Amino acid sequence: MRDILHFSHANGFPVSTYRKLFGMLEDDFEIRAVDRYGHDPKFPVTREWPHLVDELLDSIEQKYREPVWLVGHSLGGFLSLMAALRRPQWVRGVVMLDSPVIAGWRAALLKAGQRFGLDERPSPAAATRRRRTHWPDAEAVWEHFRSKPVFASWDEEVLRDYAMHGTEPTGNDAERRLRFEREIEYQIYRTLPTSLGARVARGAPVPVSFVAGTRSREVRQCGLGATRKLVGERLRFIEGGHLYPMERPEQTAGLIRDLVGQMRGDGAACARP
Repeated sequence: MRDILHFSHANGFPVSTYRKLFGMLEDDFEIRAVDRYGHDPKFPVTREWPHLVDELLDSIEQKYREPVWLVGHSLGGFLSLMAALRRPQWVRGVVMLDSPVIAGWRAALLKAGQRFGLDERPSPAAATRRRRTHWPDAEAVWEHFRSKPVFASWDEEVLRDYAMHGTEPTGNDAERRLRFEREIEYQIYRTLPTSLGARVARGAPVPVSFVAGTRSREVRQCGLGATRKLVGERLRFIEGGHLYPMERPEQTAGLIRDLVGQMRGDGAACARP
């Protein structure tokens, strides 16, 4: 019987963007996920993301009878860790994909920036407000994304999934629009949690692992000090930027599989008398 792996996506990328990654994991895991965080009015985007954590926990509570593995990319990694802090009895372990814990002076600086509206420039929030949302047809979506430098290193199959499943018909002929609402993406960036570092300073109640992109701007900005302290030897690096799961889905799947195996082994060792 396969373990359940509940995956949480990065900000702005509906979970179907990760279809290729899931295909490489489905022999070992039963994959479940929330499609788009922040789009259910019952779970609005607010500072520190408590309702987004509620959305993840609600999904777990409704579906599972046994503890599950939580894996998340960027936003999803933070939500996975925060859910494990809230309900550790529901979680076997967490794998965070380029979701570096913000702590210490960096967390204080971010909190001040959020208060005075100075946090927008160093994050993708400003670009989000200018993001294109409509295209005349599916081929125009594909051509638009393919021409952007940020997508140049993406696996082509993953990019096609994003072009198709990250957009939806508008009902106006062949026109398509982004499925992840631009304003919700913007608000998620503007409400990054600043208290998480303090909450995990003494560790977490479940095993936690981390995979960092070697060229990740987010890792450079946040540092890895607090993350290293949290995960210990369960830290891995992969060639790529912050969006490495889209660039290298096969390698990402392999690291997830290896880290879950390590956490499973660590848990079995702890359970022995």
